[in-house]
Amino acid sequence: MAESELKKTPLNRVHRAMGGKMVDFGGWDMPVQYSAGVIEEHMRCRTRAGLFDVSHMGEIWVDGLGAIDFVNRLTTNDVRSLVDGQAHYSALTNDQGGVVDDLLVYRFAQEKLMLVVNAGTTEKDWEWITSHHNEDTDNCRLTNASGDFCQIAVQGPDAAGILQKLTETDLSSIQYYHFKEGWVDEVESIISRTGYTGEDGFEIYASPDYAEQLWNKILETGNFGSDGGILPCGLAARNTLRLEASMSLYGHELSDEITPYEAGLGWITKINKGPFSGCATLQKQKENGITRRIAGFEMTEPGIARDGYDIYVDGEKCGTVTSGSPAPFLKKNIGLAILPVDFAKEGQEIKIDVRGKQLSARIVQTPFYKRQKQA
Repeated sequence: MAESELKKTPLNRVHRAMGGKMVDFGGWDMPVQYSAGVIEEHMRCRTRAGLFDVSHMGEIWVDGLGAIDFVNRLTTNDVRSLVDGQAHYSALTNDQGGVVDDLLVYRFAQEKLMLVVNAGTTEKDWEWITSHHNEDTDNCRLTNASGDFCQIAVQGPDAAGILQKLTETDLSSIQYYHFKEGWVDEVESIISRTGYTGEDGFEIYASPDYAEQLWNKILETGNFGSDGGILPCGLAARNTLRLEASMSLYGHELSDEITPYEAGLGWITKINKGPFSGCATLQKQKENGITRRIAGFEMTEPGIARDGYDIYVDGEKCGTVTSGSPAPFLKKNIGLAILPVDFAKEGQEIKIDVRGKQLSARIVQTPFYKRQKQA
């Protein structure tokens, strides 16, 4: 796709001015890395703080008396369990139980929910959601508000300390997977505490008009440019961070053909909450058991197993790498793969075809990385 045809976040000019290496990411012009490089961005987020532009993500409002019932009918997790100011991770599933997309559901009030969906699937998700909406019976209104927000994520051990200097909202009162409406640098914002890096951190949703102000102020407050200061992070570090934390990426560990149970997301699949798309298929899968699943591996020979590489056991092809890369913090080469359950057990030896050579790897427990909780 030509550069002029790519969608741009409100921070596009800033990324280019900062020397961001720009790439086509699902039709968006996004920074894959900055001058510090992927490894330094990754390590800074693990040890201090990283700043991410995630304004390409999609936001959909669901308003009205029937909001909870409608979203509950489309997603796997139980929306009725949410309270005001709480969010949860969930999935949209098709009639075969495959994942249309993974998403976050935010509850602002009984009659007001916000769905946060992936950038590359926003249009697909919008079509899916609206195709299941009946204006006469669902008693709720849908609004694609993706253009109304910038979204900036501050992640890492220093994230709370940096952001707290810019807001009167008590960040310590925001529990994990909760949010509050407040002001950041005098900009009206939604402040949530979720994250996609394995670290503690926050997301700021605000008007795109203030994206540059917020981005620059957070960098300034986090001492960008100093040793140990905050670093802007691109898509590459975002990917290696989430992989170390064994978090799924849509189109890799999740797809229209991979179900939540196969992806290890049974914990967000509430079969007994009432009917939802794909529920009957997933019920059978739960009862009968799955035949394949996502598993983690680490290389035991030098080499990097990339997405799409074939996996062999006893000379027979049996699976595929869904995500693979070096793990900068762990100093290993790791990955996730979809495999028959018999070959997805911890300790299983596998071979991965890395550019014509079958290199050794071993199935290991996930997550690969889990941060130590502060006392």
